[in-house]
Amino acid sequence: MGFVQGLVCRECHRAFPAEALHVCDYCFGPLEVAYDYDAIAAHVDRERIAAGPPTIWRYGDLLPVRAAGADLNPGFTPLVRADRLAAALGLGEVWIKDDTRNPTGSFKDRVVAVALTKARELGFKVAACASTGNLANAVAAAAARAGMESYVFIPANLERAKIVTTAVFGGHVVAVDGNYDDVNRLCAELTSERPDWAFVNVNVRTYYAEGSKTLAFEVAEQLGWELPDHVVVPVGSGSQLTKIHKGFTELARVGLVEDRSVRISGAQAEGCAPVATAFRSGSDQVRPVRPDTIAKSIAIGNPADGWYALDVVRRSGGALAAVSDEATLDAIGLLARTEGIFAETAGGVTIATLAELAHTGVIGRDERVVAYVTGNGLKTVEALGPSLGPSIVIAPTLEAFVAAEQAAGGQPS
Repeated sequence: MGFVQGLVCRECHRAFPAEALHVCDYCFGPLEVAYDYDAIAAHVDRERIAAGPPTIWRYGDLLPVRAAGADLNPGFTPLVRADRLAAALGLGEVWIKDDTRNPTGSFKDRVVAVALTKARELGFKVAACASTGNLANAVAAAAARAGMESYVFIPANLERAKIVTTAVFGGHVVAVDGNYDDVNRLCAELTSERPDWAFVNVNVRTYYAEGSKTLAFEVAEQLGWELPDHVVVPVGSGSQLTKIHKGFTELARVGLVEDRSVRISGAQAEGCAPVATAFRSGSDQVRPVRPDTIAKSIAIGNPADGWYALDVVRRSGGALAAVSDEATLDAIGLLARTEGIFAETAGGVTIATLAELAHTGVIGRDERVVAYVTGNGLKTVEALGPSLGPSIVIAPTLEAFVAAEQAAGGQPS
């Protein structure tokens, strides 16, 4: 942690020590980690990073912890050139950052690894969170690995797969009769009642959020230490989008990449699109909504970082779009058919938004664009309903197969 100078308020810029703080005492603005970038620039280079482990910890000099933790080693997931998807969308160069490959199947493994490593440094013994599913998976798994007790709070109507893949790790799973915003309010109250619990997205959120920067670091390194022209990021709380932007900015600031702008666009579902709505209307007010979408992992009606995400998108020259549940399901299928990547519903929102921005000309054919697919489709398979199944059902005979093939318009072998 030698390069961390402390915490700073994003609103009034007051300085705070690097402790378990997340809100400014003076203006109630959110805090973020401040670094000594000159010292980092003098210490880190591409060779040092390349010599590190194939995980998020290769970028440890740009993270707010002293050393890698006893975690599940997330990160350095594939960056897949998606030429068939690009052709289908009428685009030039498209890449998919495939974070379905993380240990529990989503990008949340990154942020949790940083949060719990920091929490243990600060002396916490219990890991906790408010979650729409992916974070619950990641906290429960990482806590088990670290030998910590865990409490995860989820909406009671969460996808069954996400509940099972959280409970299997043996922690406490608390289902709340309400949506994510209700769950988050409860956890905010519990933070003061349980000061010895590390709520990764509340009292240690300042450090947790820093893990998302690794999504920018990896993309730049995997592109040969070049920045993309444009990225498309799913938006729930808005934190991931803002930290990807911070990650690109930091790489330039410490001399690892050429300093140039990256256009950043955000993806939301029509049934929960407070940030996209503000963007479309030209407003600076991100007004809370009641979520109603199959994309539950980004169904956050009152996004904590919504205004900051809106600001990043506008300043970078990107856009925000909201897509229907039908378009989301179509996009899941399109990505699977063209590139062999099975995304959860939030990933479908990202690809549907990519298609929308291509159709409207926001993304040009001459741009190198990266779309972030941040969760595995096996987590939300029930959203696909009965629409997918066997192509044909036959008796166990060659004759039956040939007859069915011919009936379907195929050619017998």
